[in-house]
Amino acid sequence: MNTLIGLILLMATSISGISCGDNNENKTPVPPPPVVEVDHVQLYVTSRDDVNGQKNQGLRLLEDVVATGEDESYVTLRVDQNQVYQEIDGFGFTLTGGSAMHINSMTSAAKTALLQELFGREEGQVGVNYLRVSIAASDLDASPFSYAEAEDETLSNFSISKDKEHLIPVLKEILAINPSIKILGTPWSPPTWMKSNNAYKGGSLLVDKYATYADYFVKYIQAYAAEGITIDAITVQNEPLHDGNNPSLYMESEEMAKFIAEQLGPKFQAANISTKIITYDHNCDRPDYPISIINSNANQYINGSAFHLYGGDISALSSVKTADTSKGIYFTEQWVGANEDFGGALMWHFENMFIGAPRNWSRNVLEWNLASDANLQPHTDGGCTECLGALTIEGNTVNRNVAYYTVAHASKFIPSGSYRVKSNNMGDLPNVSFITPNGKIITLLMNNSDAQKKFNYKLTGTDKSYIISIPANSIGTMVYDSNTKA
Repeated sequence: MNTLIGLILLMATSISGISCGDNNENKTPVPPPPVVEVDHVQLYVTSRDDVNGQKNQGLRLLEDVVATGEDESYVTLRVDQNQVYQEIDGFGFTLTGGSAMHINSMTSAAKTALLQELFGREEGQVGVNYLRVSIAASDLDASPFSYAEAEDETLSNFSISKDKEHLIPVLKEILAINPSIKILGTPWSPPTWMKSNNAYKGGSLLVDKYATYADYFVKYIQAYAAEGITIDAITVQNEPLHDGNNPSLYMESEEMAKFIAEQLGPKFQAANISTKIITYDHNCDRPDYPISIINSNANQYINGSAFHLYGGDISALSSVKTADTSKGIYFTEQWVGANEDFGGALMWHFENMFIGAPRNWSRNVLEWNLASDANLQPHTDGGCTECLGALTIEGNTVNRNVAYYTVAHASKFIPSGSYRVKSNNMGDLPNVSFITPNGKIITLLMNNSDAQKKFNYKLTGTDKSYIISIPANSIGTMVYDSNTKA
């Protein structure tokens, strides 16, 4: 571990009792990090006018948009690396069963090239470092299924054979490229025989099946471990208050808390499973749901809470952080509609998810499905018919869509183990900043106006100033190289 990483970790572990109501103020004293002398500033942008699906049309490195000096007529972005907040786990997608099928159906050479582009960290690659997968089927599989179709309390018929067709082979190739990628598993439904309606859609988990369903999670994690795949975390249920999807399950917060406290948590401990247990995994309009679990007997077993943004405001993440500052916050899903305007979706996702979620304590940001075809297939009967993949794959032809660019603007530059640091709000120039393990300062920002904007950049602890120009209606990533190297 180099000196910089050690100091950052010391700072992070010193941050306790933080007031989460103000996302930009940390009143807890922390040891000062090393002074970072900025040597070089780069700005990469994707504009809302960039053509959908054209590789390298986005993530353009702009030349002649950075100048030394300062102009008092411009607003100033101040990044203070002395104020350190949450560690970042990563940025990525849900690798649905359908996404894996499309990727796995490419020729070997085309598949390898695509996976290297997505998960490698070399020049021209985007370094995706976090994936969500479904535990059994999601609604973006061709049909619902579980790992235990026949009723059997001992789960002797438990099998992940369906995942071995496409999902597991693709995951193994990804792990060969990035062995440290984090994987989150999420169920859309238990086996039907554990549910009140004996169906994949809707229904609730039968109380007398709580123990068996906890065993199901244990077997899932162990089966994936046997394949060489570590499940870093699970959420208990995808969208527990939405029972209209196929598959789905309705689960009130009291039910989730009881399931975790009485069965899932103890069984994980008994099996020596270190996989994190994350609650909720639904919209920002119901922060009371995860808070009630935080305030229950399940608290001792949970790592944090996960969110989507199909309802509510992203600031809800901070209110849940306030309920227990020791728990993590995660942003696990948002889909782009097939009929959405490229530019509008690009700007909304970047502002709310990639800037808003980290500013409100999220350790990760995940877009929804990684890949679909031109017909938005596959999906279950009743599943999402409008979910646009980050990639549209037809044979070996790949088009890159909105979510590809939003994720790449973060994952390419912010590796796992980075930390968010303080930066000020600047009106129609929303932003969030990070320090990487090798000492780079990364700022995600955007220009919400119809005109080019110029602003000053100042880094606390240095006497250097820069004037940055960012094009109209664009998202950007600024990279500040320093003398502090890994």
